[in-house]
Amino acid sequence: MKSETIKSYLFKDYVEGDNELAKLNGFENTDYYPASVTESYSLVLFIGHEDGIKYLFAAADAGDKDALKKFEGEIIDSKNRGKNAVIKRCPLSHHNSLAIQEMFPFTRAVPMGLNDSFGFGDRLGLANAGHIRALRGYKFRPVFAQQSIRELTRTNRTPGEVMDAAVWAVFQEGFKEGFGADADHLKTSGDIDRLINAGFKTFTFDPSDYVVNGVDALSKDEVLERIEALPWNELNDRSDSLLKRYKDQKLKVDDTFVIEASELEVLYAVLKYGKALANIKNLFEYMRAKYPDTDYEIEVSIDETDTVTSPFEHFFIVNELTRLGVKFISLAPRFIGDFEKGIDYKGDLDVFKREYEKHAKIASHFGFYKISLHSGSDKFGAYRVIGSLNLCKTHVKTAGTSYLEALKVVAAKDPALFRQILDFAAGLYEDEKKTYHVSADLKRIKPAKEYKDAELEGLFNSNDVRQVLHVTYGRVLTEKDTEGKYLFRERIYKCLNANEDLHYKFLIAHFRKHLDPFKN
Repeated sequence: MKSETIKSYLFKDYVEGDNELAKLNGFENTDYYPASVTESYSLVLFIGHEDGIKYLFAAADAGDKDALKKFEGEIIDSKNRGKNAVIKRCPLSHHNSLAIQEMFPFTRAVPMGLNDSFGFGDRLGLANAGHIRALRGYKFRPVFAQQSIRELTRTNRTPGEVMDAAVWAVFQEGFKEGFGADADHLKTSGDIDRLINAGFKTFTFDPSDYVVNGVDALSKDEVLERIEALPWNELNDRSDSLLKRYKDQKLKVDDTFVIEASELEVLYAVLKYGKALANIKNLFEYMRAKYPDTDYEIEVSIDETDTVTSPFEHFFIVNELTRLGVKFISLAPRFIGDFEKGIDYKGDLDVFKREYEKHAKIASHFGFYKISLHSGSDKFGAYRVIGSLNLCKTHVKTAGTSYLEALKVVAAKDPALFRQILDFAAGLYEDEKKTYHVSADLKRIKPAKEYKDAELEGLFNSNDVRQVLHVTYGRVLTEKDTEGKYLFRERIYKCLNANEDLHYKFLIAHFRKHLDPFKN
């Protein structure tokens, strides 16, 4: 039986590319996603939905049923009702994800290159299909598998699980334009090994542990003394040679922008970032030596620091990494203003615009990397500025905002569960906020029982509620009772699976607000 015959046997009113659930012929309890229908030789594969659980279905001519052996699962139709087809129902497992990736190149992550790109982040593994639908019609290349070591630790997920979630979403939605996978905020070679073996392609180096904050509070003599203790062998340099390259120099960025750093500014930059540059170089050389035949790209993140990255410091970092032979595709500076988690930009947008314009011009001057905006969730004011300037290639990175959209579904459909989560999160906030840049005030949040059902969805317009929920995700998703049962996790997933359409609707509306400012 040819694949076209199998398709006519399985699908009624099939419309290629349609992403709305449709009924599978002959199976009362099974719906399928038309966009997922994919052919491979005599096989027809698609994602189906039974009683709140998704499966991969594989159908083959009876004479080619050995082709189904690569998938783990069970044969559910071998009598064929007069048709010469065999159908296998398969879990969305890691084994089957690897089999799909081997068969279909579009389900394998690729480097994003020097293109505008957008990192969505999916802490639950259920949002990526909504992200795909939100992205349609926009210029960004998407990063669907994006997770930091901190997020993996707090959610108890593995890199393979994060990748699998992206693979199944791409397959479900028939998304064949290519997607990225970002191993975010890596600090050690072990972090690299853990993520690269799962198929990640972008590796974000986070040297924040090596950045020296508060250098401007030191005297010149103190700075000079500490500079001499930097790892000059690792930097392939000497202090006097480095200082000479920048002191009293006019660094021409373009015809309208020349950087002239004072001696003290140069000293501060060297002390502030010297060890960080060595750390980035060491991680890069580790990857280059251990994975010479692997296709990957590097992002450098210096955003998680206490002090703003000045234009000179930006130029200095890029110039020195280039001298050291470090190749990277994007850089995340610490911009002026407050980029708190889960809420809009806080600061003077006119000042941000002037400073961002300088950073963008520096990136254009060097020409080989894009500017990355971290903590990008809900930074609508900053988006409007960046989109209006359109001066260089951009990468935007979000994560927690998708988790908040998931909780919004819970608030709308299971108010009792959401109230439990809100009170639990409020009780944890003071401890959990320590590793995040947030400013929520618990005094502005009432006990959950005091909110009416109709008020719950509106709480997601409160910066205080958003941040309390944002930073406590790990405990909400992993906390167990005395019997070892999850307090919330399974009920959250049950609610989202039962209300998939609403979940996607919320995600589409929310992310189009993120993407619209960049349409210019």
